[in-house]
Amino acid sequence: MLASNGESVISLRNLSVSYGNTKVLDEVNFEVQAGQIIGYIGPNGAGKSTTIKAILGLISGYSGTITILGHDVASGNVAYKAQVGYVPESAELYEALTAEEYLNFVGILYGLSEDRAAHKAQALIQLFGLDEAYRSRLSSYSKGMKQKVLLISSLLHNPDILFLDEPLSGLDANSVMVVKDLMAELAKAGKTIFYSSHIMDVVEKISNRIILLNHGTVVADGDFASLQDRAHEESLEEIFGHMTGFLEHQNIAHHALEIIQDH
Repeated sequence: MLASNGESVISLRNLSVSYGNTKVLDEVNFEVQAGQIIGYIGPNGAGKSTTIKAILGLISGYSGTITILGHDVASGNVAYKAQVGYVPESAELYEALTAEEYLNFVGILYGLSEDRAAHKAQALIQLFGLDEAYRSRLSSYSKGMKQKVLLISSLLHNPDILFLDEPLSGLDANSVMVVKDLMAELAKAGKTIFYSSHIMDVVEKISNRIILLNHGTVVADGDFASLQDRAHEESLEEIFGHMTGFLEHQNIAHHALEIIQDH
């Protein structure tokens, strides 16, 4: 059931994850309310994908508490997953299937009737401009076409929470605009979107709350204006560099050019 605006739909309490002797997440705490678009950002290896996988119950052995839609993830009750959509950073599709077969299969897994799954899948395929390739095998699809299929598969069952890990990867400019507007429409409808990306200008424009992770720890949490005030920077890219301590990008680019031009 869709939570009302203002109600916490995701809660992390002292979440820590280690792989061997390496601590990937270190005492992460935050709550997410229904209808928010969360921009979850950080450098490579900061723990963004690990956070999402932990929330979705895809990894175990963590310490702390994760609650999603009122369910403790550690309880083993996976009923909440019927209300969740997920686009992973990298995913293996069943490439021997056509897009039609794959989407109908996913829709049925989420509890839709065969007719309802087929109707919604075909309608969304047309909106995303894939109708001519709908009955072609996924093995023939480009990266961007596969990404559209993944996005559609995450939305077929009308989820309450959508987890998007680099969802714009491979998409053309027109599709990027469609997805950005769609996220805004979903949030207006009370859906919650947990969005992880390295494309700072997109995160800056679509998110009403930004959580910045660095070395497995939350170092900033607030709307864009509050992060600007705190960091005394104008763009999210500059805020990112300030709060993660990465201020050498211009020097690195300059030295790279010197190496490239060295005869």
